[in-house]
Amino acid sequence: MIDLTPLDVRKKKGDFRRGMRGYEPSVVDDFLDLVAERLEELVRENATLRQQTDHLSEAISGYREREQAMNEALVSAQQLREDMRNQASREKEIVLRDARSEASRIVARARQEAERATDALKRIQTQRGQFVRAFRAFVERQLMEIEQEEERLREVVEDDEARSRSEVAPTPGEEPPDWLARIDRERESSDG
Repeated sequence: MIDLTPLDVRKKKGDFRRGMRGYEPSVVDDFLDLVAERLEELVRENATLRQQTDHLSEAISGYREREQAMNEALVSAQQLREDMRNQASREKEIVLRDARSEASRIVARARQEAERATDALKRIQTQRGQFVRAFRAFVERQLMEIEQEEERLREVVEDDEARSRSEVAPTPGEEPPDWLARIDRERESSDG
């Protein structure tokens, strides 16, 4: 394409040769003036459009940079979200593992305490049984001793009564003292 300026068109006015039956010089000059003016308008319009194009190119470039930054931010946000999700999952697993471990320790401790309590209860029950048997044996021994003591007391009383009778026994034909007669009567009434 030939680079043609309005000045080139204006300079061209005198360059055309005149021929016999050629174009009317004034009409050609008017047309060349019109072309030069139109060309000037087109050059100005082209310059304006170039400026607008440059401005729009800069704006598009800015938008592309923003888009790139937004894409990078979005990718970073997605990566951050994924990292946070993974971190939360890891922390959840750690907390869950710790909770299970603590629960196992608590259950084990409770079982140990329950076993100790059961063992202590068995020992107490065994000791209670031993105490009851020992107390029963003690009571039975005491009862036997009481029975023996009662038997000895009966024997002593009977010996004392026999001795009393023989000491105060009336001679034949004599009557026994009143108190001895009273004892005999009471014995007869309790036997009868």
